Amino acid sequence: MRRLILFDIDGTILWTDGAGRNAIRDALLAEMGTAGPVTRFRFDGKTDPQIVAELLTAADHPAAQSEASVMAVCRRYVELLELELQQRTRRVHVFEGVQTLFEAIEARADALLGLLTGNVERGAALKLTAAGIDSARFRVGAYGSDSPQRAELPAIAASRAAPIMGRTPTGPDVVIIGDTPADMTCGRGVGARAIGVATGAYSVNELMHAGAYAAFETLSDTARVLDAIEA
Repeated sequence: MRRLILFDIDGTILWTDGAGRNAIRDALLAEMGTAGPVTRFRFDGKTDPQIVAELLTAADHPAAQSEASVMAVCRRYVELLELELQQRTRRVHVFEGVQTLFEAIEARADALLGLLTGNVERGAALKLTAAGIDSARFRVGAYGSDSPQRAELPAIAASRAAPIMGRTPTGPDVVIIGDTPADMTCGRGVGARAIGVATGAYSVNELMHAGAYAAFETLSDTARVLDAIEA
């Protein structure tokens, strides 16, 4: 295998109709007594632990720097997320072209399909399941539960790919596909190639300006996306 192809989840693979935001809000209220400025806070491009810590910091909560407190909120969040997703079964959806692109990558003998997401691992699985995607098809992954710093996740994913690929991939052999500037920049430490998709809150131009090798309105043109992966 030559290439490790890592997908972000929210805004890239699927949309959950606000399930994550609601679940984090309720988890913070239950565990910490405050959700801070959650209604105007930007979640995109951040890990779940980072979101929790930043909201607690914004609320001047004394536990904002406590890893134990942040992880307690994350555990409650996963419980509440499952309930939120159950209420949104008909509205959670996969973006155009994603399933076809997955199938094209899986059909290749030289590519390994994986995840790189700010979601904690259990939250990622719940969201994928709610959208009708089997999380087991992603043979490697790096999650917000591995590190609150998104920039540390590409190296984690690459190390987990090593036993399958026979080496630790680096440089353009690691491809990160996402919808935020953070996705475009997080792989610089391993020299990864970033490909943007404007199905989240950022435009093609904004993703290109953030350092994307290529960016698309959607992932529906499978051939063009594969060309960008291979270039």
